[in-house]
Amino acid sequence: MVSAIAQLPSEFLSALGSLRKAQCRPELRLDEIPAPARLAPYAVAMGAEVSGEAFPAGVTPLHGPAALAASDEDAPELATGRFILLHDPHGSTVWGGQFRIVTYIRAQLEADMGNDEMLSSVAWTWLLDALAAHNADFHAAGGTATRILSESFGSLAERPAAIDIELRASWTPGSADIQAHLEAWSEMVCTFAGLPPLPEGVAALPHRRRN
Repeated sequence: MVSAIAQLPSEFLSALGSLRKAQCRPELRLDEIPAPARLAPYAVAMGAEVSGEAFPAGVTPLHGPAALAASDEDAPELATGRFILLHDPHGSTVWGGQFRIVTYIRAQLEADMGNDEMLSSVAWTWLLDALAAHNADFHAAGGTATRILSESFGSLAERPAAIDIELRASWTPGSADIQAHLEAWSEMVCTFAGLPPLPEGVAALPHRRRN
């Protein structure tokens, strides 16, 4: 019986191999998640989370089931995200290529800090700067940045108001080498979490408040 992997297109296999080479920041927990089935003939998806846990120097972070087993449930969640790689061997005129990367990042800010009207445009600029800093070849990038105000009432009225920043973006990589794209995106998730060090010229988000 021919294995399922052997039936995958060579270009998609090459892309999967490049993803495995990605060197992501140690604060980031990365795990494969179910990929959407209707967006493209082939797809792979990963979920990321940055929490308030601290990794000791020299310790390699865990990923996948091992990370879930060792995680501290009380550690505050600073940012979450999804990274989806789509592939259509026949190409797509909408994508302008055979691959498309679709991403999502969300983080919570203090309400007074999240009211900056420039925050959404700055978040989009961060993404473009991260891709450029990692020399990730791409085109046809697009996305939306949204600020969401959360207010609590009734028995939860004592909770302070908070604003979430969400960035949904997609772009077409220049080749099947996706390593730099995943590394740039993982850096972005950590940037949203406000974790230094940051690439030159990139500002950190204000401190989070999680209750």
